[in-house]
Amino acid sequence: MAETQPLKKPRLHKKLMVLSGTAIALAVTWASLEILDKAFPPPLEVVSQTSKEVMDRDGNLLRAFAIPSGHWRLATTHKDVDPQFIEMLIAYEDQRFRDHGGIDPRAMGRAAIQLASHGRIISGGSTLSMQVARLIEPRTERSFIAKFRQMLRAVQIERRLSKEEILDAYLTLAPFGGNLEGIRAASLAYFGKEPRRLTTSEAALLIALPQLPERRRPDRYPDNARAARDRVLNRLAVVSLIGNDEADRAAHLAIPKRRLAMPALAPHVSETALRKDSQANVHHVTLKRSVQQALETVAMDSAKRLGPKISVAMVMADAVSGEIIGEVGSSDYFDSSRSGWIDMTNVQRSPGSALKPFIFGLAFEDGLVMQETIIEDRPTNFSGYRPRNFDMSYQGDVTVREALQLSLNVPSVRLLDSVGATRLMVRMRRADIKTTLPPGETPGLAIGLGGLGISLKDLVQLYTGLSNRGKTTVISNGVDDRIKDDKSATSGEPLLQPAAAWQVADVLTGVKPPLGSLQRGLAYKTGTSYGYRDAWSVGFDGRYVLGVWVGRADNGAVPGLSGYGSAAPILFEAFSKSGVGFTPLAAPPVGTMRLRQSELPVSLRRFTPYLSPLVSASVRESAPQILFPPEGARVELTNQPDGTTAPLALKMQGGRAPFIWLANGKPLDKASRKRSGLWQPDGAGYSTLTVIDAIGRAASVRVFID
Repeated sequence: MAETQPLKKPRLHKKLMVLSGTAIALAVTWASLEILDKAFPPPLEVVSQTSKEVMDRDGNLLRAFAIPSGHWRLATTHKDVDPQFIEMLIAYEDQRFRDHGGIDPRAMGRAAIQLASHGRIISGGSTLSMQVARLIEPRTERSFIAKFRQMLRAVQIERRLSKEEILDAYLTLAPFGGNLEGIRAASLAYFGKEPRRLTTSEAALLIALPQLPERRRPDRYPDNARAARDRVLNRLAVVSLIGNDEADRAAHLAIPKRRLAMPALAPHVSETALRKDSQANVHHVTLKRSVQQALETVAMDSAKRLGPKISVAMVMADAVSGEIIGEVGSSDYFDSSRSGWIDMTNVQRSPGSALKPFIFGLAFEDGLVMQETIIEDRPTNFSGYRPRNFDMSYQGDVTVREALQLSLNVPSVRLLDSVGATRLMVRMRRADIKTTLPPGETPGLAIGLGGLGISLKDLVQLYTGLSNRGKTTVISNGVDDRIKDDKSATSGEPLLQPAAAWQVADVLTGVKPPLGSLQRGLAYKTGTSYGYRDAWSVGFDGRYVLGVWVGRADNGAVPGLSGYGSAAPILFEAFSKSGVGFTPLAAPPVGTMRLRQSELPVSLRRFTPYLSPLVSASVRESAPQILFPPEGARVELTNQPDGTTAPLALKMQGGRAPFIWLANGKPLDKASRKRSGLWQPDGAGYSTLTVIDAIGRAASVRVFID
């Protein structure tokens, strides 16, 4: 024991020296990393240099733009990718990814032993962090110095980013052949879908491609791609994750052999979004991808059928919220022969007869006509203005309903002459509609037949008033900041009174659909501009409005072009294929009804302008109004000497006699020319009182009976 005792001191001393040296080495290394981090930080800004994207209302990709280098690099996070892919990637590429600090010593040692024993690289020792280092700072040489630099960068990256952020960087930057970078671009190009849900075969292929992206491209080297995919599926770590049966099944599936085009929907809207905010990488619009894709397909196919140089534009809007869910600026953005780059939804053109419903609406509102009122369709001279019908023929006596459904010009001008062209323009301005008149002209009767300019987008906005009980909705596609929410979507003043809007919509539902189209309850109107330059069709149900324009972007004439023959078939096809579903039109306002001709007052059985348009509109009879009881009143009934309750006196003003009073929807008595009446309530509680005049205008109040 005495001879061996002195040996303990040197051993203890040696251990202390090793520990001290290790501590010093660690301190030096730590200090070196701190200096390196400050002096030579990793260029992580590369990760944020991604493609600009335009997303639809549900977060689906509508269109992407390549980065300046020409590569498709879509920003990606691990949350955007199938979780099984993430687990398979880590199992195949970096099993200890969640544990190491950027370098995996075991993997590096294994790779070194294999290199020494075989004389060539059998497996790499690179971690995912090291691969991210190579992707953000690519180097062409393959040397130990380059590998050492990559290892240092990996450690720097680990010190700066979380494991999830490192995964996100790899998923965004990994090469997949050609100009594809990142898993989203690869999944869209090879599978036509986002990588949120991947099959095992698809996941294995996407794991294999970044190792040799050019030599394994499935669109050029499908055999290489299949072999690389199968190697991933045969890796023990992967098999233990997915199971033998799933690995065998995935290995028998085919490899995609062609590359798909990147999403390129809504080009005009997308460019507008980028111009509005050129710094943002992701832009959100209110379009719905399925609707947009359907409308673009219909527009392109229709333009090809109609002939060369003809383009088609469409706008579909939600009449309630004001959001545009589909917008096609031209039939083919890339077709120069059709000037596809021009957004025809914003170009002002003559609407032809498309404004006639609003003339009739004002006539209904003023009590000039009802649907079954007879109006003349004969040659007429309006102080030198002699309108003629589209087919140059005349129908003689027709009902107002028939005149609008057949789009007869003379009856429309007769009504416009009575309601006033200036008044129509005021109503359109009230609806935030921008129009242009020929230079030096003032609003005249010609505007009723298309003698002004209006854009397709504004025309659709105007028609939201017919779908929305007379209140127009300011439409916005998400790029336009005129509205912020549904509460501010409707304009302040109504375009038409609810009863008049319903009457117009009711008439338009009876317009015969174009040949070969199914009647799906749409109310619609067509228009053809002078000289066959523009064909229009606007249709609506209880929720959506769709407008279609057909013509040449250069304003050239197209013989035979018409709203009914050219634009209306597109309208019905687009509505059908949009997938939005049909929403019935709103029920008529209380007291509004469609009267038979025999039920009309004598003064309304035939249209006779009773006032010149030069006379102030205030002279015309106003709509009915209930004076007593007032809206919201609490009424306490008195008892009569015989013990019964005294009836409530009713009073009104305005309107055109005779009048019908209703209590809670039930008529009180026969029609009377008196502007007063009596009502015996059934009991206490809330009741609704309504009065309807001879032309269907109504007024209502809600009262509480004590």
